[in-house]
Amino acid sequence: MKFGPVALQEAEGAILAHSLQGASRKIAKGTELAEADLADLSAAGHTELTVARLEPGDMHEDAAAEALANALVPDPEGQGIRISGAGTGRVNLYAAQAGLVRLDRARLEGFNAVDPMITIATVPDFHRADANGMIATIKVISYAVPEDAVRQACAGAAEAMQVVPPVFARATLIETRVSEDTPSDKGRAAMAGRLHRMGITLSERVVVRHREAELAEALQAAPGELLFVLTGSATSDPMDVAPQAVRQAGGTVTRFGMPVDPGNLLFLGDFQGKPVIGLPGCARSPALNGADWVLERVICGIPVTAQDIAAMGVGGLLKEIPTRPMPRRDAEG
Repeated sequence: MKFGPVALQEAEGAILAHSLQGASRKIAKGTELAEADLADLSAAGHTELTVARLEPGDMHEDAAAEALANALVPDPEGQGIRISGAGTGRVNLYAAQAGLVRLDRARLEGFNAVDPMITIATVPDFHRADANGMIATIKVISYAVPEDAVRQACAGAAEAMQVVPPVFARATLIETRVSEDTPSDKGRAAMAGRLHRMGITLSERVVVRHREAELAEALQAAPGELLFVLTGSATSDPMDVAPQAVRQAGGTVTRFGMPVDPGNLLFLGDFQGKPVIGLPGCARSPALNGADWVLERVICGIPVTAQDIAAMGVGGLLKEIPTRPMPRRDAEG
């Protein structure tokens, strides 16, 4: 592609690099200049224009962006991604439904390494996407790029990203109480909101006393495909009431505790093929916490191992707690 200043009378068919005010209208950058455009610019006193002119082997920015998007998303329905139209060298990618975004980092980094003019910016891996939420933008920076570079970027890019949809439709939240008072609606409302975003409904409210036997019975009777436990007293040990109740019901506990703050006191288990998530107390708030990272993966059928949870600690400081003392400073002098 040739780029630079040319005499106005030589610019027909070229792409205007910078928006200019003509005698009767503004002519936007990226316009393929026609005779009428040049006449209007000339009438406004312009004699020289900065333009881009494609050469053999070049691909226009919009055509390149479309080709790159189609290479990344060859199966929109299967990948759960909607591709926008192209404009100014840009194509956006949207989640076709709620779910978790999964990315092949190596493929995407390879895509971005081909040519500085070929780019994709994405949300993070495991990002929770809402239906129609933008998850990536492909931008061809220059007005054209070599076709060879586009072909190279497209090679191996297929299915480097997808939106994994939820695999459950109904969940049960079991709450425990430590007194005769029914727990406030705050925790259930926060969880209902989280699940609604993913298209999941909660079954009727279940509240039992904070005792192993009663919680175990509630787990056995729960109608949901996915089970949550929110205790009235914090779970502070792998042998505490809630994890023990899962075992007493005939289930298993695979992980207690996570290196994410807030969210340390989460546990993960299974009861007769139903995932069980013991929620930390911070789940009573709609604010992001470690439980969100676990439950979103579980909801979408993505296995969560103890090692997966351990790895969440890097980047897992989600909120500073104001009541903690400030770090000790070195004494002066």
